[in-house]
Amino acid sequence: MPRVITGEFKGAVLFAPKGDNTRPTTDKVKEALFSMIQTRVYEAKVLDIFSGTGQIGIEAVSRGASRAVLVEKAGQAAGIIRKNLEKIRAEHDERISLMKMPYSSALAKLGESGERFDIIFMDPPYKIAHESAMQIADLINEYDLLEDDGIVIVEHASDTDFDTSVINLQFNRSCCYGLSVLTFFCKEL
Repeated sequence: MPRVITGEFKGAVLFAPKGDNTRPTTDKVKEALFSMIQTRVYEAKVLDIFSGTGQIGIEAVSRGASRAVLVEKAGQAAGIIRKNLEKIRAEHDERISLMKMPYSSALAKLGESGERFDIIFMDPPYKIAHESAMQIADLINEYDLLEDDGIVIVEHASDTDFDTSVINLQFNRSCCYGLSVLTFFCKEL
């Protein structure tokens, strides 16, 4: 079960869907991620695409992010996110919002309302991670969703090809944690 590592909601054990349809980011990978971005999180606006349990956005707000938007289209996962928000007593917290819809619709809606984010995290199903990252990068650019000094992080499998050169963002670095890789991008300026 995922847990909140530190901050306001520290120690909360979050619900995770049963079955193989959702693969929550492991605590090891989440700890590494937040260790790398810790100086960026405070007061940041965070977009968590393929949110699953909501744990990345919840962790970000727990650590001081001003806002987290959780995007999840799967009904079971969205239900788990709602349960997790209730568990930490944040179901009415204006800092966290859930968009239960496909990422393409969510990004269009966010772009049309002029939203921009400091941190965009995506954890698509590993088998479609590369294709999803390419499509989402195009939408991020089309709707100008990333702050000029913002970062995009993609979690993907270590045992599949992930060609960063065809993703419409500037590659920064990749860090491998067993079966998972975190790949960082920034805006091409």
